[in-house]
Amino acid sequence: MRDRFINTPAAYALGMFAMMVPSQAFLSYFNYYYVEKLGLGLALATIARTIYLFWDAVNNPMAGYLSDRTKTRFGRRRPWIMGSIPVFMLVFIMVFSVPRGLEDTGLFVWLVLSIVLFEGVATLLWVNYGALFPELFQGERLRAKASAVQQIYQIVALLIGTSLTPIIYGAIGFGWMSVSYSLLFGVCMIGFVLSIREREDIPQAAPMPMLEAFRVTLKNKPFWTFNIANSFAQTVNGLLGALMPFYAKYALHISERYVSVLMAAVFVSVIPLVAAWYYISRKLGGLSSWRLAFAVYGLAAVPLWFANNLGEGIVAGIIAGFGMAGFLVTPALLSSRIIDLDAERTGHRREGIYTAVAGFITRSSGLIAALAFWIVGLLYGYESGDKPGPHPETVFRVLISAVPFILLAVSFVVSLFVKLSEKRISGEEEGSVGE
Repeated sequence: MRDRFINTPAAYALGMFAMMVPSQAFLSYFNYYYVEKLGLGLALATIARTIYLFWDAVNNPMAGYLSDRTKTRFGRRRPWIMGSIPVFMLVFIMVFSVPRGLEDTGLFVWLVLSIVLFEGVATLLWVNYGALFPELFQGERLRAKASAVQQIYQIVALLIGTSLTPIIYGAIGFGWMSVSYSLLFGVCMIGFVLSIREREDIPQAAPMPMLEAFRVTLKNKPFWTFNIANSFAQTVNGLLGALMPFYAKYALHISERYVSVLMAAVFVSVIPLVAAWYYISRKLGGLSSWRLAFAVYGLAAVPLWFANNLGEGIVAGIIAGFGMAGFLVTPALLSSRIIDLDAERTGHRREGIYTAVAGFITRSSGLIAALAFWIVGLLYGYESGDKPGPHPETVFRVLISAVPFILLAVSFVVSLFVKLSEKRISGEEEGSVGE
């Protein structure tokens, strides 16, 4: 029975679940924890996030390059993942376990140190995990199935990381919440590592020299256009998760204990909506459905502006969830196909470096989110939970509705410049996902 589970979509998706629970809790609540709960100034929080992103720019490509060059009897990716598991657990606990008595400067230093360490080890995990997908799942049909299963696991993890987190930290505090999630991560991630075997039947050419590897990657225009479009949409994902606690408090005027209800309504609705988008992608093909997802997601963010209570917030959140589901489902086939085309052209399988650079581009969306938070807060006088200013409700309506609409409009326009043909992208040469 165990052998039948090896290298299945469910086995691979277990890794996504393991990493996504603490990662989503981090993205959704570290800003809220430091700014709203601990009183760190918004300007210092933005500077810390900027430092985090500069570090991300350095470590992501290097992690991918080193991963591609690794050769052990356990594979190229698995050793990096196994070594990162205990470090990730410890650093995640560090983020949410701030020593008592720290003022602004001390809080800022702790935040910078903890998120830089978190980003470093998270990069090793995500790069090596993502690099396994194109290798383990060959052909458009299998990739479509693996992507769908992966997104279901991801949404369950999103639900836990966003909706359950307020209940947990409300009951036992942020520190013990981080301990609980670290243990869950450790158990599930070990199960993932034991259930994955890297393929030995794919021929590997000698690794490219470093400068040549980066030069070829930088010249791949479809890759850059695809990921730049995704980065703006990823900003919206981050904003929706991170701003829900603020939006619930200031715009919907509901207490913290109902934040979980609001989050659950959004993310539970995404699970069946993933199936709807899978069907849409089969009918329209990868490229067209990917572009459509941006347009739908942008329009779906608009109702969040008009919600005034929990009930209206739930309805608006479900509508936004439909757009989010489209963005979760559609990019995977395109990304894998771009990597395949690069391998056909260069003779090198370079999943690691492409996954790493793509990860940096999309995670740079955090800087856009941080700048949007800072600029809109500055315009309306919001500094922190201690100094919310005269118009905190407007701040968070703009950030959760107007800003996402603008960013997704940019994503849609950029997506029109992807030059790969619909035929190749949708997999018609190997069996189209639309069949």
